[in-house]
Amino acid sequence: MSLRCTLLLCLLSAPVSAAPAEWKAAAAKGVITPTESMWMAGYASRNKPSEGTTQDLYAKTLVLEDAHGKRLAIVTLDLIGVPRALREAVEKQVQEQFGLPPESLLLNASHTHCGPELRVPRAANDAGADSARAAQALAYSTRLETTVVKLIGDALARLEPVQLGYSHARCGFAMNRRLPTDDGYRNSPYPDGPVDHYVPVLRVEADGKLRAILFGYACHNTTLSFYQFCGDYAGYAQEYLEAAHPEAVALFVTGCGADQNPYPRGELEQCQQHGRALANAVETALLPKPKPIAGPLSTALETAVLQFAPPPDRAGLEARAKSTNTYEARHAQRLLDQLDQNGTIPLEYPYLAQVIRFGGDLTLIALAGEVVVDYSLRLKRELAGETVWMAGYSNDVFGYVPSQRVLREGGYEGGGAMVYTSLPGPFADDVEDRIHAKVRELLERTKLSAR
Repeated sequence: MSLRCTLLLCLLSAPVSAAPAEWKAAAAKGVITPTESMWMAGYASRNKPSEGTTQDLYAKTLVLEDAHGKRLAIVTLDLIGVPRALREAVEKQVQEQFGLPPESLLLNASHTHCGPELRVPRAANDAGADSARAAQALAYSTRLETTVVKLIGDALARLEPVQLGYSHARCGFAMNRRLPTDDGYRNSPYPDGPVDHYVPVLRVEADGKLRAILFGYACHNTTLSFYQFCGDYAGYAQEYLEAAHPEAVALFVTGCGADQNPYPRGELEQCQQHGRALANAVETALLPKPKPIAGPLSTALETAVLQFAPPPDRAGLEARAKSTNTYEARHAQRLLDQLDQNGTIPLEYPYLAQVIRFGGDLTLIALAGEVVVDYSLRLKRELAGETVWMAGYSNDVFGYVPSQRVLREGGYEGGGAMVYTSLPGPFADDVEDRIHAKVRELLERTKLSAR
């Protein structure tokens, strides 16, 4: 056989796809449970501080580095949300200390309703709140910043060669909670409402052993409402996975579940059952051979300017401030305070959208705020054929983000919940279009960068 024929046979027998890019990664975690009794976040009806701890709360990070040295830090928090101030403080410090650019940092909160209060301005302004309560929340947030930055640094210092693989399963305890009634939409189980039961799983392996498991689900962490610190179902799912895989760190990423609740709910046993169900779904996803994830990393983070519907004039706000509804009255007074101090009420919100591409194999889209499930279903539908992971509650959890459908229907997620914030609300009718346009812009940009 001639040399030319031999070379041709070798070329024909070689793999037609390029070898996956080499990855480095490391994960780290730290306890962030308050060491003292604190006011808790998540339910306006809370009327006293915490009374103990049922389960520790954690901050965790997964740091990835592709073959070109581009890095990504994903931080998950067993907390009600990510205040914008926390995101900005951590972003500034990791850029200064580790050279990590803003677009390569993702912070996601589990939205457990059994964690500490973080919204210092709200705590200070609400009736019955005192300076000590606000100071305690501020001190906790400062410690939290230090912990998160340290965890990222620790992971960066321990990067090791790994392989990434993606798979998914399903979990069924989430149910739409916007029940249509003759009196509007009520927070109650609605089995005919839209849901997203996907459980995306990114496995990180070194020498055939799991080092990290990043997984998600689109559902509120609202099984519990007692006065004990607890990670809710997401906390238990992580606990069960780490018990089954002691060399791995399990990290939970909340999806677009703003209009989803875990059912049944109310009891610790039900919370643990949901945690076990989600952990079982992750274990199921780990059974088959995963889809290999190659690089390079391509990341983008930008602001979309969202508009609010015009708020009432001063006379209207003054009338609302006298409402017998305590929360409506407080909200009106906050807006009046803004008018007095600034001469105007802000009518725009700088909304953060983030896109992270793992080559052409996986795209993670992270949206700020409490995002309803319509966003996830729409983007997955439009990007059919691609592997898309949708996350909400990312980088800035300021309140609910309705789709156009939910906004027009009204109700709690459609604008009613704005009374618990300092924002005018509700959003203008084009809120979904503005967010969607920004995401599509970032998708195109990262696709070109990945190429």
